[in-house]
Amino acid sequence: MKANAKPQEKNRYSPDELQEFKELILGKIAKAEKDLELLQQAVAGSENDVSDTAPTFKTLEEGSNVLLKEENQKLAARQQKFIRDLRAALIRIENGTYGICQATGKLIPKERLMIVPHATMTVEAKEASKKRK
Repeated sequence: MKANAKPQEKNRYSPDELQEFKELILGKIAKAEKDLELLQQAVAGSENDVSDTAPTFKTLEEGSNVLLKEENQKLAARQQKFIRDLRAALIRIENGTYGICQATGKLIPKERLMIVPHATMTVEAKEASKKRK
């Protein structure tokens, strides 16, 4: 090796690192599924009985319930997307593409993946793609 040769840049995570990410993702999926179940129960159970209250209050209460139900439905949809993204990350671990930026082909920093384990781009690539939109 030449004295001025650069060390080769890492372009894949090791099997041990991938296992660490897999465990992190599985834990996040388990928590997200519990949260989703609570949201779905809240949506299904938001039919409070206001039959014995004054008509004006009943109308206000029903309007409030509709808003709450819509908000819970939005949160549930976001939670479902989050779970799908985490499962897609598990597939990338299995097929050997996990942690590789889809835009640049460079390795996504481990620190980023520990915070956002379903990330598919480096922060720089994500910001650049937002500027192009």
